[in-house]
Amino acid sequence: METTLRGVGVSHGVAIGEVRHMGTAVLEPPAKQIPAEDAEREQGRARQAVEAVAADLMARGNLAGGEAQAVLEAQAMIAQDPELMADVDRRVAVGSTAERGIYDAFSHYRELLAGAGEYMAGRVADLDDVRNRIVARLLGVPMPGVPDSDKPYVLIARDLAPADTALLDPTLVLGFVTEEGGPTSHSAILARALGVPAVVALPGAGELAEGTVVAVDGSTGEIFVDPSAEKRVAMEAAAAERKAALAASTGPGATSDGHKVPLLANIGGPADVPAAVEAGAEGIGLFRTEFLFLDDSKNAPSEEKQVESYRQVLEAFPEGRVVVRVLDAGADKPLDFLTPGEEPNPALGVRGLRTLLDHPEVLRTQLTALAKASEGLPVYLEVMAPMVADRADAKAFADACREAGLQAKFGAMVEIPSAALRARSVLQEVEFLSLGTNDLAQYTFAADRQVGAVSRLQDPWQPALLDLVSLSAEAAKAEGKSCGVCGEAASDPLLACVLTGLGVTSLSMGAASIPYVRATLGKYTLAQCERAAAAARAAESAEEARNAAQAVLSGE
Repeated sequence: METTLRGVGVSHGVAIGEVRHMGTAVLEPPAKQIPAEDAEREQGRARQAVEAVAADLMARGNLAGGEAQAVLEAQAMIAQDPELMADVDRRVAVGSTAERGIYDAFSHYRELLAGAGEYMAGRVADLDDVRNRIVARLLGVPMPGVPDSDKPYVLIARDLAPADTALLDPTLVLGFVTEEGGPTSHSAILARALGVPAVVALPGAGELAEGTVVAVDGSTGEIFVDPSAEKRVAMEAAAAERKAALAASTGPGATSDGHKVPLLANIGGPADVPAAVEAGAEGIGLFRTEFLFLDDSKNAPSEEKQVESYRQVLEAFPEGRVVVRVLDAGADKPLDFLTPGEEPNPALGVRGLRTLLDHPEVLRTQLTALAKASEGLPVYLEVMAPMVADRADAKAFADACREAGLQAKFGAMVEIPSAALRARSVLQEVEFLSLGTNDLAQYTFAADRQVGAVSRLQDPWQPALLDLVSLSAEAAKAEGKSCGVCGEAASDPLLACVLTGLGVTSLSMGAASIPYVRATLGKYTLAQCERAAAAARAAESAEEARNAAQAVLSGE
């Protein structure tokens, strides 16, 4: 009998197939004492396992490329953290085996992260994955990972670590469903980059029996268990119709009556550029430069290395628009040479622009590198600061850009509610705004973007979040300036129409989402988008807002 479950759809598309569950390793090794004379040998075993796992993560990253590479390299750095290894050595020295020492040291660090505020707690899944891989290697049991199968399937997991998501084979993994995670988690972002339909935050997903047939709608978040023949035909027909519409939709982003809405791509570095070009991106709306800094957490990349990376991206979009976000360090992206060692709540501490203003030499080097990289190119370079709270922040950033001799537009990201509420004030110092809806939702609702239990508050359809978007867009219009969206909200085709109706002037997203957004936006007039936006803002919940907008656009 067909039943329907609902999670959070995070990657478009339809997948129909049998359920296969993520394999797990033995998580907790036995606690037993070793003789003192074996301690050195066990410490050596631990170090060898750590280095092997770190090398494996780096290799997976090299194969995956792009954002996935940066995420996996960050995991490799976790594995090799010197403080963690020192703790392992201490535990082995007093009698623990290598595997038990690893397990207990990581568990201690896990408790510290879990108690350091919700933002850092969201990295617990990554830490657990690294620990499991090291312990599995030491115990000689299979690594946690995707199941072996010779036919396509729908993958079910409690959560998916970046190391698993990055190398999913789309010819075998039709789609995936997780119990945890949220719309802006690592797994969701990587799923969109892969073009794999995905649903997250579905309680009880792990209870679906192996071999059960499910139909996954990555757009609506619906899971149909044992779907009827009619349901399968309907979903496959809808998927085919959607695919045909994508193929027919080309050119710049615009509403059906010609209102232009540039569709840009979010990237993590030069490796992501080919996919953006292939998808027809009109430029880059978010170049996350922090990934250049993750290779070495103890030292900033040289000016020369930065110039090389920036120029590769700028050259790919001659006469196009490239928006670069300066280093966004802190919270879940700590860098030893920049971020404070201990903060009670890093997400609310020194991060983003605050970090750069505390280390002006790092900001100056990056801005100088951008200035040199853009010399002689016809590209429209725009540079923006993360985590701008008020006009003083915006002024400090603009002053730094001028001092570096940067010939570009200077902008501010709106990720903190205060910046949206006082957007006209911020715009006295900068030339454009870019809404980072992921963090803006997190700070508006006090809901960590990595915690599945609060995912409903991370839903970008929340009317309160739409209110803040509207405030920012109206302020930009009043000042004769632009206001784009570069958060994951832009990748939702229906929401893209609503954002356009709210007055947003450009949309930036993962490359795989651009064709979906282009095709959907081209179906409706600007007036229809404005009516849908008004209906969504008048709603009382995210679900009501989505339904109200859909009703307007479908003519109901």
